[in-house]
Amino acid sequence: MNEKTKLMLVDDEPDFLEIIGKFFSRRKIAFETANGCLEALDWLARDLFDVVIMDISMPGLDGFKCMSEMKKVQPEIEIIFLTGHASLNTGITCMKHGAFDYCLKPIDFAELFEKIVLARRKISGKTP
Repeated sequence: MNEKTKLMLVDDEPDFLEIIGKFFSRRKIAFETANGCLEALDWLARDLFDVVIMDISMPGLDGFKCMSEMKKVQPEIEIIFLTGHASLNTGITCMKHGAFDYCLKPIDFAELFEKIVLARRKISGKTP
């Protein structure tokens, strides 16, 4: 993955953010963390991001509403949703709302990394 790829991790579970943050830090991938949608929107107001990895179920604004607000600020941003309540319907709902893709919790890091690479290629106009 291009080292210039900028990620944001959005989840209301601090332990999860720490674990996934370590995964990206070890791979020298730039990222920021947000404990919820409002904090994520604050980050987006200050910086550009390529890909957001975001939990669907969060207090306040859920992932779908948060994605809608993010795309108003930066339409080309790609969102990969995380869910612990996955089903085919959840995946379809994510895509209908405009997500790039989704992953199940607990996370398969190799799968998530591949989806990030594909999302980044889409942004840069390269076919996966």
